[in-house]
Amino acid sequence: MGVKFPFAESYVTTKLDAVINWSRKFSLFQYPFVTACCGMEFMAVYGAHYDGARFGAEIPRFTPRQADLLFVVGTVNHKLAPILKRVYEQMAEPKWVIAFGACASSGGFYQNYAAVAGIDRIVPVDVYIAGCPPRPEAVLEGIIQLQNLIQDKGPRGTTGINPRQTQAPLVLGREAADEKPNG
Repeated sequence: MGVKFPFAESYVTTKLDAVINWSRKFSLFQYPFVTACCGMEFMAVYGAHYDGARFGAEIPRFTPRQADLLFVVGTVNHKLAPILKRVYEQMAEPKWVIAFGACASSGGFYQNYAAVAGIDRIVPVDVYIAGCPPRPEAVLEGIIQLQNLIQDKGPRGTTGINPRQTQAPLVLGREAADEKPNG
């Protein structure tokens, strides 16, 4: 007779994309584009108390070519806009963007000629984190929401559709996810 293996009756099947997306969501290589006071809260998230490293996005990269997650932290003015666009274009594929705080999301209280009223006018945004500055708990929730987006949708362009066209970006600290930030 043949040998009966105990695992012959049970097995796991999955799509390769699901496994790849699962691994991507826990290995986010971040590039912080810090321009203003929200940078202090950004640093607090990765301190010992909040331990943002447990989500797989610990060490910032010092070149956008090694990053796949762009944190735009603070105010972006019109003079910085081309630099932000170039940083985004240099990032590795697949790439995601988090607008960190009110200034990055909507221009904040800088409603004047110099400030860009939301970075989504320059680069596509996946997650908006509201607040001036946002609390570290909100930032951690934003990272978790991005991980869920990566797990569910995967990178843009792999399925032939753009997730940004099929789903509104996640807006934390607001009532409706399909609502655009102020501005």
